[in-house]
Amino acid sequence: MPAYLIARVEITDPAKYREYAKRTPGIIAKFGGRFIVRGAEVTTLEGAPDPRRVVVIEFPTLAAAKAFYASPEYAKAKALREGAGVGQFIAVDGYGRDAWALALATGTAV
Repeated sequence: MPAYLIARVEITDPAKYREYAKRTPGIIAKFGGRFIVRGAEVTTLEGAPDPRRVVVIEFPTLAAAKAFYASPEYAKAKALREGAGVGQFIAVDGYGRDAWALALATGTAV
């Protein structure tokens, strides 16, 4: 089942954050991850607008997402991000396509 690392970040030092952003794609790929959303413009449809940058990374499993975040390679990149922005990072299990199709077919999609 896929899992997602979701980040909301307020960038305070764009130059430093760019250095961090350059280093992460290869590390993410090493753990089977790929960007789904990476800093695109956010459109608020409900609730108060939130100006923070949004990043969504898909991993094959929650264990892979956690392994990426805890890896020595990412720790080095993360050190560049610290001081370049303030944010929140969460990891959550996803709903695989097969599981979703089964839930729809059986009426258990809630």
